[in-house]
Amino acid sequence: MITRTALAPENVQDYPRPPALEQVDLPVRIVLGGTDIAMTDRVLRVCETHHAPTYYLPPEAFVPGALTPAPGTSFCEWKGTARYWSLSGGGVLRRRAAWSYSDPTEPFLPLRHQIAVYPGLMEACFIAGTRVTPQPGDFYGGWVTPNLSGTVKGAAGTAWW
Repeated sequence: MITRTALAPENVQDYPRPPALEQVDLPVRIVLGGTDIAMTDRVLRVCETHHAPTYYLPPEAFVPGALTPAPGTSFCEWKGTARYWSLSGGGVLRRRAAWSYSDPTEPFLPLRHQIAVYPGLMEACFIAGTRVTPQPGDFYGGWVTPNLSGTVKGAAGTAWW
């Protein structure tokens, strides 16, 4: 597994398929309702062709009470079955705003119980002090940062490539 310690220039079209799993030793902060609901300096990320990286935080990065189980599951051909979480902070509740894998596939075992967050449902997400832009569309949870180049999948007309 590769370890990243900086937001270096990257082209999303160079990311592999199947996706790669990387450790990132950079500070991450998530804000909801004017409150920091998660902070850590050690996350995992998944990088897949034409996707902005998806960041996974350890559950202990979240303040007590920020995570509550939400109904439903989905299936990823690479990682397995995901379950959903609602997030709350500062009196604001965002249903199904995060997901995790209780029993991920072998290549993604380090993701077990790590929490990924849809940045578009949060007030703000930051990595290394840089504010994240949500990946286009409502299906993907990628974190777009200024160091990324290439075409990020998710906008209208990109679903099937």
